[in-house]
Amino acid sequence: MKLLVVATALGPLGSGRGGGVDLTLAGVVAGLLQRGHQLTVLAAEGSVLAADCAAAELWCCSGEPQPSVQHQGHEALITMPADGLLARFWRRVLAEAPAAGFDAVLNLGYDWLPFWLTPTAALPIFHLVSMGSVTAAMDAVIADVAAWDQRRLAFHTASQAADFALPKPPLLVGNGFDLDAYRFSAQAEPLLGWVGRVAPEKGLEDAAAAAARCGLPLAVWGLVEDPVYAAAVEASVPAGTLQWRGFLPTAQLQAELGRCRALLNTPKWNEAYGNVVVEALACGVPVLAYRRGGPAELVQPGLTGWLVDPDDMAALAEAVGRVSLIDRAACRRWVEQNATREVLAQRIEAWLLQGLQP
Repeated sequence: MKLLVVATALGPLGSGRGGGVDLTLAGVVAGLLQRGHQLTVLAAEGSVLAADCAAAELWCCSGEPQPSVQHQGHEALITMPADGLLARFWRRVLAEAPAAGFDAVLNLGYDWLPFWLTPTAALPIFHLVSMGSVTAAMDAVIADVAAWDQRRLAFHTASQAADFALPKPPLLVGNGFDLDAYRFSAQAEPLLGWVGRVAPEKGLEDAAAAAARCGLPLAVWGLVEDPVYAAAVEASVPAGTLQWRGFLPTAQLQAELGRCRALLNTPKWNEAYGNVVVEALACGVPVLAYRRGGPAELVQPGLTGWLVDPDDMAALAEAVGRVSLIDRAACRRWVEQNATREVLAQRIEAWLLQGLQP
C-alpha cells in the first residue's frame, strides 16, 4: 500500500510536544516500511524522522500549533487557530493526496477536523485513536464515524475504547516498540522513575509523595508543559526527592531508565495505552501503576509489576517494597511477546486492508 500518515498538529516530531503519539508514529511507520509498504509522513515544519523511518518521505507544513484538547473542559468548543497547522495539514491532504496516488490516509492526531471530514473525503481516512474521552465534541464525532463505518477506527486498549459509543466491538491494536532500542538491565539502583509530560493529568504529585514515603529519589523524565504545576509538586516533597532529567531521546532515556528499581505510573485520567509502561518493561524495570486505563491492561500483577487502587499513594509506596518479588527478565519477555513493532505493523496492515474492502 501507499499510505499517508498524518502526525499530530501539536508541534514538530522530535520536540516532545506530541507526547507518546510521536513514539507510536515511529513504530507504525518503521513497522510498515519493513513490511514493504510505501509511506509518507505529514508533520509540522521542523520535524525529524527517526533513522529507521528514513525511507519514508516527509511532507512538512508551517503554522500555529493546535491547542491540546487534553487541557480543555469536557464541554469545550472546537477551536482552531486562523493560521493553524491542523487546517493546513488537512487542506494539503484533500488537495494533494488523491493525485499522489495514496491508497489511504492514516491519522494519528486526536482532533475533531479529520474525523468530521472522514465520511466525505475522496480518500479513505483511518484513525488510530490516541486518547480516551476528553470532550463531548470529540466523543460525538468519533461516535459519528463509528456509526458510519467503524472499520475506519482502531484503538490501543479495551479501557480506552470503552469511553466511546461504538455499535460493534472495537478493533484493538495495542502498540509496538523497537526492542533493539532498549537495553535490558538486570541490576537496579536505589532509584524510582517517572516518565511523561509534566502536567496535572499525569499525576506526578502522587509519584513524588510515594517516593518521599519510601525515602527514595524519583527521577522525572519528560517535557515540562506546566512549570507552575512542576514547581508545586517539587515544593510538596522534601528537597532532593525529585531529580529533573528533562525530555530525552529514546537512546538516552532507556539508558537512564533501566537503572531504576521501578517505574511509577500515576495518571489521573484514562490513559489510552501507556507507552512509558512498555518502555520501562523493555528495560527490565517493573511497573507500579494505578488500576486505571490502558496501563492496567499492560501490567501483569506479580509478573511485571503491581497494580494498586487509583490515587492511593500509600498503596503505591507499599508496592515499592514488593518490587524485589518481580523477575526483571520476565518484564522484558512480556514485551517481546506482546508489544514489538512487528506485531503492531501486522495488526495495522490487517486493519487497513480489511477497511479498504468494499
